[in-house]
Amino acid sequence: MKTITDIVPRWVRIVVALFAFANITFGISGYVDPSALFQNYSTGIDLTGLAAKYASYEFAARNLAVGLALMIAALKGVPESITIVTIIRVFIELQTMIVAVLTNNVGVTVVVPAVFLALKLLIVKTMVGVIQQRDALT
Repeated sequence: MKTITDIVPRWVRIVVALFAFANITFGISGYVDPSALFQNYSTGIDLTGLAAKYASYEFAARNLAVGLALMIAALKGVPESITIVTIIRVFIELQTMIVAVLTNNVGVTVVVPAVFLALKLLIVKTMVGVIQQRDALT
């Protein structure tokens, strides 16, 4: 007998796990190198000061939390969990793109998140279909 996790496409779980790994890695880098948060916008910011470190740590914590949630969702394969944490990432990608456009930093800063956004929207659409399929069986 098939369980609900059996009807979740393998590619979805793999891609979500890859996004999880990226989030976790970026989260860890925020603790190791607080300047990673500021990348090209560090002019006028004291990267050795507490304010910059605390901002980086908050950013790192968010990335770690989202990454761990994505990893748990990918490993467990529960459609609702995958959908919810992927929607969180959708909004983060949208924010990244909006900030890039507002700061006139259009280019890779918009293109890469747009590709990730498209993939995440495909995952959400796929998972909604899985949930509907499951609900039709019950």
